[in-house]
Amino acid sequence: MDLEDFRTMASGEQGLVVVATARADGSVQSTVVNAGVMDHPVTGTPVVAFVAAGGSLKLKNLRERPRATVTARSGWRWGTVEGSAELAGPDDALAGLDDVPQLLRDIFTAAGGTHDDWDEFDATMSRERRAGVFVTPGRVYGV
Repeated sequence: MDLEDFRTMASGEQGLVVVATARADGSVQSTVVNAGVMDHPVTGTPVVAFVAAGGSLKLKNLRERPRATVTARSGWRWGTVEGSAELAGPDDALAGLDDVPQLLRDIFTAAGGTHDDWDEFDATMSRERRAGVFVTPGRVYGV
């Protein structure tokens, strides 16, 4: 299992994956998001990327404990990426990145999304204070 296998699985399910983060008490918080594999906007390293709403628990958890586990499945096969997480958004500056609206578009597209009105998309992302999340693979495994 490698990151290309993960990309294939995620794209086969319209980018739907499960993201797990750690709460302050050590328990696991998980949600379903759309994610894709893309190059990190600053380093160029392949990462798993998704967009998180500004007030979401997963974003709060990632600010305090920047690690995530992302699992994709396709049929009876599954793949998991575990790694460190970085954030980029209106409340989470990422050194070397200036264009957050374009970044969120790129993440959305990497996750298989399309949009008829990018200005509307940008306005929604801004209003909801959405941030990009990049999980740098430390471990990739599955069947």
